[in-house]
Amino acid sequence: MFIRLTSAVNIAVRKTFRRAATGKAQPAPNGNGHSYGQNGNGPMETTPLLPEGHVTQGDDESSWRAVLFDRKRTPGTDSHNPLVWIPAVVWNVFKVTLLSSWINTLLVFVPIGIYAGNKEWGAAWVFSLNFFAIIPLAAVLSFATEEIAHRLGETLGGLVNATFGNAVELIVSIVALRAGEIEVVQASMLGSILSNLLLVLGMCFLLGGLYNMRDINGLGAEQSFAQGTAQTTCSLMALASASMIIPAALYNVMEGTNNEKDKETSILFLSRGTSAILLLLYCMYLYFALYTHKQLFESEAQTPVVEEGQEEHEETILSPWAAAIVLIVTTLVISVCADHMVASIDDLAATGKISKTFIGLILIPIVGNAAEHVTACVVAVKNKMDLAMGVAIGSSIQIALLVTPALVMLGWAIGQPMTLHFETFETIAFALSVMVVTYTVQDGKSNYLEGAMLLGLYLIIAVAFWASPGDTIAKPLATLTGQ
Repeated sequence: MFIRLTSAVNIAVRKTFRRAATGKAQPAPNGNGHSYGQNGNGPMETTPLLPEGHVTQGDDESSWRAVLFDRKRTPGTDSHNPLVWIPAVVWNVFKVTLLSSWINTLLVFVPIGIYAGNKEWGAAWVFSLNFFAIIPLAAVLSFATEEIAHRLGETLGGLVNATFGNAVELIVSIVALRAGEIEVVQASMLGSILSNLLLVLGMCFLLGGLYNMRDINGLGAEQSFAQGTAQTTCSLMALASASMIIPAALYNVMEGTNNEKDKETSILFLSRGTSAILLLLYCMYLYFALYTHKQLFESEAQTPVVEEGQEEHEETILSPWAAAIVLIVTTLVISVCADHMVASIDDLAATGKISKTFIGLILIPIVGNAAEHVTACVVAVKNKMDLAMGVAIGSSIQIALLVTPALVMLGWAIGQPMTLHFETFETIAFALSVMVVTYTVQDGKSNYLEGAMLLGLYLIIAVAFWASPGDTIAKPLATLTGQ
């Protein structure tokens, strides 16, 4: 038996060397993972010495690299053993979420900010730490929302993106409203609208125009988007502007009224009635845009160029249940950080270095819209201007026609006199912003100069609110609410 086995081995070895010497083709690999030359002419330098299934030191390092740094999957998630599968799935959700964006490095501020709030550190420290903590949490919230939206189709997915895109501002505003910080809530709503209309849209036009400045002939080119989107959204923003101007005008007309209670009652009645109308109009807008006239919102611009043989598609990483859990946990953590941040605003404003209006108008919207800013700028550079417009102006419409009226109704329910009466300076700034944006986008085209104009107006407004005394802006509201 031993002699026969030895003879068979010798014959096989001789055949192998004879084939290698004569250059005859070798049979295809039999599934053991061995690699051969271009025509199957024998082993190459890269042919592994051991077939697949044998674990070497390099394979071990590769598996640990996949466990720690693979941004799409983790070994063990497909195991049938629950003791392996459950920890692998939990770790995979945590790891994929953590590695979804470079901005998540700021998550280190989350435990520090919560600890600072619980230990009642100085107001500046508590506000700053929780301010930087909410920025990566907003990015995680955006990631989980996109993972859910990818599976729901374009229409429903877009609605989910729009709804949760403003979740941070909504959470902070609800916390502030419960604490009676109506000035901060109003400034936050107005600041979110201005941030999307001027800062985000301006950056999209600027960066998109610079990266796509020339056409194939070397001439100056403009980016284009659906003109129906621009006309409809600008009309809705003009309506939102009117809903702010009318309460301010009524307040000024009643300025000579001696009975402050009648003035308060009139403004509250007007604000709540207007909010109900705006909510109804927002529902009609959704039905108009998503069903009856959705062709008006389809792209009239050129489609992004995709190289031949490639398809552009979005790949989901998390399951719907995993994304939903991440969404819920992140929302709860944001609410805790927002609670500490809002609680420190009074003490911070008392120092006289910064006003509540500037905090709500500039700082809080930057925190809440950080992830949206990056997304909109990236798609604008890729020449997807319809998507960029949807992120910027779509979010502004939702804040103006849905979130702000909903907060007025919520204030009514919990006994907080939230109104649509904004200070005259804020109302004028908003009306002028809507007018400039309307003139800019009504032709359905954009360039980097128009983007620079929108950014310039945003900076002018920011400087104006930084320079204005906080008590001057807050005086009408304090008079109305009796604070």
